[in-house]
Amino acid sequence: MDQGTAGLLAAGGGDEASPLMLAGATHLDLSSAGDWFALLKPRVVALVVFTGLVGLLVAPGHLNPVLGFTAVLCIAVAAGAAGALNMWYERDIDALMRRTANRPIPAGRIAPAQALGFGLTLAAGSVVVMGLTVNLFAAAILALSIGFYVGIYTVWLKRRTPQNIVIGGAAGAFPPLIGWAAVTGRLDLLPLLMFAIIFFWTPPHFWSLALWAHGDYARAGVPMLPVVAGPRATRRHVFLYTLVLAPLSVLPWPLHLAGPVYGLAAAALGAGFVAGAWQVLRDRQDADGRSLTRDAPARMLFRYSLLYLAVLFAALAADRLIG
Repeated sequence: MDQGTAGLLAAGGGDEASPLMLAGATHLDLSSAGDWFALLKPRVVALVVFTGLVGLLVAPGHLNPVLGFTAVLCIAVAAGAAGALNMWYERDIDALMRRTANRPIPAGRIAPAQALGFGLTLAAGSVVVMGLTVNLFAAAILALSIGFYVGIYTVWLKRRTPQNIVIGGAAGAFPPLIGWAAVTGRLDLLPLLMFAIIFFWTPPHFWSLALWAHGDYARAGVPMLPVVAGPRATRRHVFLYTLVLAPLSVLPWPLHLAGPVYGLAAAALGAGFVAGAWQVLRDRQDADGRSLTRDAPARMLFRYSLLYLAVLFAALAADRLIG
């Protein structure tokens, strides 16, 4: 028996601890560093950090490498904080969905109050450090991105409208603005186009996931588009947003904000996205949204969309470094 457990037993009186004490000890034993890391939504953070880093790399001017690392670290911490606050607020619906039921809070490995304190601390710390070390404008956009994701998307939109991911998609589009602002202290046309690309990328990306996982949202009562409007309407929306995204992503090239390396990559990637969205549009699905075809085009498009954004932004960074 370690000293901490002995102290709990002593506080409970005699050889037996109170149920509350034992519950606390069990909770401490079950919580692990992996659970706290999972609370940050690391896969989401990775993409957020990458797009923020590209915004920083393509911005004109020079930023001290230490300050550049600090800016990227603040973006990562802020994204993780937003993820933790999202999990804290959505712990009730997470418990109802198979895809999220084993997350640390609904599974009982982290207490809601602890998750809330963790998220708030990280959020405040990231904004303060960004403001003190980089510049106040970048810190203000960072704070806006956290507030938008948690307050606008998570609290206000997600449980109220099937257009939640359309408006809420702006939350994930802030990182390039933050990276650019960290270097320049202002915003220009290119970061705004990067913002628009992520904004229009988000609906077809997320609705592709929702098409083959919408049963979870239906059980939890979340009005995602496939639940409210059905799979057929959702597939149309996926295709239409992709038709806007593909030419938009090429636009920095004719506007002379990027060179041919980016332009050709964007054209090829956009053509692939349109082809995948066309397959989703033509897919036959039953009333529950389950694909009747072997290839499950929605699942394939979801995976392609992740590759699309990563390669597109990598091409932008490579184009700027070459140019």
